Amino acid sequence: MSADLQAWADTFGRRAGGLPGAGVPWLAEARRQALDRFMSEGWPTPRIEAWRHTSLAPLAAAAFEDGGAQSVAERIAALKAAETGHWLVFVDGAFDADLSDAGALPGGATVLPLSQAWSEHAEAIRCAYGDAADGHSTSALNLALASDGAWIHLARGVAVEQPIHLVCAAASPRAAHFLRHLIQAEAGSQATVVEHYVGVPDAANFRHAATRLRLDRDARITHLKLQQESGQAWHLGDIDATQGRGSMFTSHSVSLGARLARHDIATHFADERCETLLNGLYYVDQRRHVDHHTLIGHEKPHCVSHESYRGIMADAAHGVFTGRILVAPGADGTDAIQRNDSLLLSRLAKSDARPELEIYADDVKCAHGATVGRLDADSLFYLRSRGLDEVHARDILIYAFAAASVAKIESEPLRRRVEQAVRALLPGGAALEEAA
Repeated sequence: MSADLQAWADTFGRRAGGLPGAGVPWLAEARRQALDRFMSEGWPTPRIEAWRHTSLAPLAAAAFEDGGAQSVAERIAALKAAETGHWLVFVDGAFDADLSDAGALPGGATVLPLSQAWSEHAEAIRCAYGDAADGHSTSALNLALASDGAWIHLARGVAVEQPIHLVCAAASPRAAHFLRHLIQAEAGSQATVVEHYVGVPDAANFRHAATRLRLDRDARITHLKLQQESGQAWHLGDIDATQGRGSMFTSHSVSLGARLARHDIATHFADERCETLLNGLYYVDQRRHVDHHTLIGHEKPHCVSHESYRGIMADAAHGVFTGRILVAPGADGTDAIQRNDSLLLSRLAKSDARPELEIYADDVKCAHGATVGRLDADSLFYLRSRGLDEVHARDILIYAFAAASVAKIESEPLRRRVEQAVRALLPGGAALEEAA
């Protein structure tokens, strides 16, 4: 056994007895099976097709330790001051009651940290928790070591008007944290859930976040994930949604931080007339790397999926997008559209796009497209001729490219938060912020 895998086995040995729900027999067994799978398979490597363009070797070789936590209270207070909603805050993988404020929820809506939910909702949680066979081996490591996360349950017909915010902050500069969020939406319910990942400057922490969603008939869930980890951090995450008849799932994935970020997003149609919108925006600079891997399973007839991801790569950064659409036999009436657009800001920046369509039904409408380009010289010339310096002119064009994705976020406060985050990354972002 390699030393890096043994280190994770040792971590499990130290943590398992203290994890929330450790006394729940089925959960303890699931965690043990998940660790066994990870130890057997190890870290994914580029020899696996789904990981062809992403190497986790530096992550596998890294050592992590707790301690040295810095305060994140001011940053979280600033987030809460700018927006309304229901707030659960997790710091270094643990629920922070002092920084959280779930507020007044409508009857039938339950929003709790998993560490508190086990005592009353263990069997309901079991239905959504997942098992060791799910996803990649990294997903199994998450199941084995997840220390906390959110439990969101919406009863039939319940509508939560304000967003539910899950703020996940890394305060320790070299720690590893695993979070698991579960969202169950019964028939006709609706809510917006925001996952926001932040870290202290220059922290080289590792975070894996798994989100499992179950939407019953006619449920509507909008999910926004905003990844703003430190530029030295590693972030792995997977989102898996199962949709019932007539449900609508909207996913916005905005990835702006981390030295390496990998996002796996999958949705499965368990009945007819489901709709899914997957919208993504990613920005990487220096030598950072981001990888989005999506799967939409059209297992049932008359379902619609629209998917659009935009990436901006500067310096020697690398952006990867793989989008797989699977149309099963009998899934007639499928409407599936996928698009990926990449903007390269330097000669060394790189983009890889792999659209994949597998169609086993006849009466379908499916299309995909991918573009890779640079800033338009004529547009730059025009802006310069209007008196703008080169930095400002470039920033305007870059922001306009990103805005096509940001505009799809329906909530104005959430859209404004993402706009500000994007502008902050640009060399002349302060000027754009003043003009906004």
